[in-house]
Amino acid sequence: ANDYGGRNFHFGVREHAMTSILNGMSLAKLRPYGSQFLIFSDYARAPIRLSALMELPVILIFTHDSIGVGEDGPTHQPVEQLISLRAIPGLIVLRPCDANEVVEAWRVIMQLRHQPVALILSRQALPTLDRARYASAAGVAQGAYILSEAAGGKPGVILIGTGSEVSLCLNAQESLQSEGIPTRVVSMPSWELFDQQSKEYQAAVLPSSAKARVSVELSSTLGWERYAGGNVGMTTFGASAPLKELQKKFGFTPSAIVAMAKDEIAKVG
Repeated sequence: ANDYGGRNFHFGVREHAMTSILNGMSLAKLRPYGSQFLIFSDYARAPIRLSALMELPVILIFTHDSIGVGEDGPTHQPVEQLISLRAIPGLIVLRPCDANEVVEAWRVIMQLRHQPVALILSRQALPTLDRARYASAAGVAQGAYILSEAAGGKPGVILIGTGSEVSLCLNAQESLQSEGIPTRVVSMPSWELFDQQSKEYQAAVLPSSAKARVSVELSSTLGWERYAGGNVGMTTFGASAPLKELQKKFGFTPSAIVAMAKDEIAKVG
């Protein structure tokens, strides 16, 4: 018990075998975690599915979660992986936006006893949000929460972001509100947890009166139509280039989000 030398296994590049072994360790009443690039979750698809099917609280840590991988190119840039993980029944997917949300995500994970979880993390450095200015990250436990309220408390548009794109939403919010458009920013690290909340809570975060909504996520837009009419996301594979060039190429900039928000406001009248 005093020798920690064997606490971590070096599985090598064996995503399928690693995740299968994690399942076995969980059946032996250990609480295992394994880490890999998000793009390679495809190799581990079958054992991830079995984790959910057998209700095993395996912790799956996926890094390099977007085109933020940059020059590694489209072979290493996940596009469809997030939505494919969200499609697995019983799997909780968490994509935190900063260090504070990562801490709260772990609080959620440690309470799970019969559900596997996929913790989705970015490669690039992300800003740690000032929680004296924005809402507490404790809202992660509800899956989505109002991170920054609209001026006056009644949003004319809602920006919904996850992970590395939440800070882009906050920048877009400043621009929109400077033009007199009250804008709410919602951080939504987990669809699954949000869908488990009461209808009252869901309506408080995403009120039906606020019909103009835009989702922002560096991933496939598939599925986001359930929450937002406008979707800033990926509809193609990525490309090999520095991150800032890719963000501009694929529309992940505050100005592009502002333009989408105005389009949605115009659509709902």
